[in-house]
Amino acid sequence: MSPQSAHIPDPDNTRPAVDKVVQDIADYVHDFEITSPLAWETARLCLIDTLGCGLEALNFEQCTKLLGPVVEGTIVPNGTKVPGTPYQLDPIRGAFNIGTAIRWLDYNDCWLAAEWGHPSDNLGGILAVADWLARTNKGTGKPVPTIKDVLEAMIKAHEIQGGLALENSFNRVGLDHVVLVKVATTAVVSKLLGLTREQTADAVSQAWVDGQSLRTYRHAPNTMSRKSWAAGDACSRAVNLALMVKNGGVQGIPSVLTAKIWGFYDVLFKGNEFKFQRPFGSYVMENVLFKISFPAEFHSQTACEAAMTLHSQLKAAGKTSDDIAKITIRTQEAAIRIIDKKGPLNNYADRDHCIQYMVAIPLIFGRLTATDYNDSIAADPRIDALREKMTCVEDKTYSVDYHDPEKRSIGNAIKVVLKDGTELPEVAVEYPVGHKFRREEGIPLLVEKFMRHTTGRLGKEQTEKIYKTSENLESFQKMAVDEYVDMYVTKA
Repeated sequence: MSPQSAHIPDPDNTRPAVDKVVQDIADYVHDFEITSPLAWETARLCLIDTLGCGLEALNFEQCTKLLGPVVEGTIVPNGTKVPGTPYQLDPIRGAFNIGTAIRWLDYNDCWLAAEWGHPSDNLGGILAVADWLARTNKGTGKPVPTIKDVLEAMIKAHEIQGGLALENSFNRVGLDHVVLVKVATTAVVSKLLGLTREQTADAVSQAWVDGQSLRTYRHAPNTMSRKSWAAGDACSRAVNLALMVKNGGVQGIPSVLTAKIWGFYDVLFKGNEFKFQRPFGSYVMENVLFKISFPAEFHSQTACEAAMTLHSQLKAAGKTSDDIAKITIRTQEAAIRIIDKKGPLNNYADRDHCIQYMVAIPLIFGRLTATDYNDSIAADPRIDALREKMTCVEDKTYSVDYHDPEKRSIGNAIKVVLKDGTELPEVAVEYPVGHKFRREEGIPLLVEKFMRHTTGRLGKEQTEKIYKTSENLESFQKMAVDEYVDMYVTKA
């Protein structure tokens, strides 16, 4: 066979069966019953935490400038309401708004495996569709989505995104993980919209064939704010695709993944088929990582915690970061690939994806907050001076334990040598506070985080009312989605 003939498509035009992966996703969304109490309770916590992160992001002008209707002043009757704002939008634009706010500060939950990502990004599309349907269906006799519907959709979106991420590295072929947000959101909002199993498969196939984002905006030398709105874009595209199938009768692409030459595997995945570690269930929500301590890229969370400990040790010894001569960070291979950076950091997005910066701030100031990535803080010459003293090295054990499904650790260790030759004891942290192994310790802190973020936008009285409404899972699940979202709305 000549090289050219290998690229000649098969002339057989027989319509193939739907790809198994696509069909499995559709079957899971329509058939699987969530029975895990841990998954339901974790989803409740995930919902309030994610909304709180979105509210906190509204304090940043670079985020809010992207929000609102496309045409200024547009209000959509019975449309999606955007928490923390007076906006009422169509569900596609609503999904972008909610999804962008959620992701902006890199403070919502996380999933780390062969592929990385933030499964609660999917709430942008889920909440937008559920809220719009609740407002539209009231008074028509049609079912009104409840919080239980939202939580179920979240659990299943987490599972689809996280399940695909366990064994399949999209970053190694240059693709961004928001492809999985698009696929997962498309699947679960299809069910919310009343699509059949077959139509859901059609919509999911459209998500796979849709143009996929390149990861370059997350990495040096191109790191920029698109990484903060890419998930919002994925959510909006997912809602649009599901609505096109529902309202326009758009057909699916049955062999979207496996088609020779033209399918996803051959075009974008180097000819490799997806691998799966386990069938879809509720594993991802049960084991999801909450970002609690710091608004920082998750591979650095334990490094930031170690740096805070070292700051206290330096202070107790009458020393400061100025007395440091050398810093060695033992970390996982993933952290080195994503956030190990030398040289100038050009913007907020660059800084919150640089492990040296995220270690320097707590060593110098004894804190790491969202505002610490701003230009005014970054101008402090001590930060870059300290970054220059840092070296990152891979710890093979950390890399192995990172992928171990029974551990899923995100270990970092920091060793500091002072200018006078003193070596401080290495501080190692294997599991961040948001890990399942530290969940009991983390939940009260997660609630504090939600209260802090929400109070800053809505005030103490309204925040306490929202939390009380959200606190009991059984009663919370029965609440109509629009009534809950209304508690987050502000006046123009």
